[in-house]
Amino acid sequence: MTGKLALAWLVHLYTALGAVVAFVTIILIEQLKFQEAFWLMALAVFIDATDGTLARAARVKEVIPWFDGDRLEDVIDYANYVIVPCWLLVHANLLPPPDALWLASLPLLASAYGFCQKEAKTSDLFFLGFPSYWNIVGFYAYVLQSPAWINGFAIMLLSILVFVPIRYVYPSRSPKFRALTNTLGILWGLALLAIIYLLPQPPRTLILLSLLFPAYYALLSLWLELIRLRSGQTC
Repeated sequence: MTGKLALAWLVHLYTALGAVVAFVTIILIEQLKFQEAFWLMALAVFIDATDGTLARAARVKEVIPWFDGDRLEDVIDYANYVIVPCWLLVHANLLPPPDALWLASLPLLASAYGFCQKEAKTSDLFFLGFPSYWNIVGFYAYVLQSPAWINGFAIMLLSILVFVPIRYVYPSRSPKFRALTNTLGILWGLALLAIIYLLPQPPRTLILLSLLFPAYYALLSLWLELIRLRSGQTC
């Protein structure tokens, strides 16, 4: 039992390391070391993508039932997917200077609401409302060097969508097209790593091609939502 207990705590420690990653990423952004910051943002995603598998393998909920790993994960996710990207948006000058502070505050407020919903993840394994993919928003705003006013408009729109009860695919647990979505997601992730490696001037063609997966994800989510609404299902 001691070995199982130690293994379970190591899994939670692995998850908690995401907080350290977020902290160091903020320091790098403050120092305008954006390429290094993106590497750590990718590491945060890797930890988040793998800790659940490790937790299930170690049966952490059975071994340490008094410790809420889901709450720990929410804290880490809010740091890495909300606070860090908002910090990036401000320090990389990706928002209109006069409005940067209040625009960057919108995801902080909207996602605080989103994370606290009991149905943030529905019983049939969808995200309810726009998930906190602000790291992706910040990444593309940086590599595309899109106009600050467009970035600001996107931030406002996506913040509003947090409150709109549209269901978005949970890629690793989707009941529909999971294998296809995960395969495309892995290819997309590799493309993003290539873009980070090639900073500060990655090929624009590669960036535009990488946008195909977010487009696929959005269209798949909307299509499945339309099917659900037509069938008369509720959340």
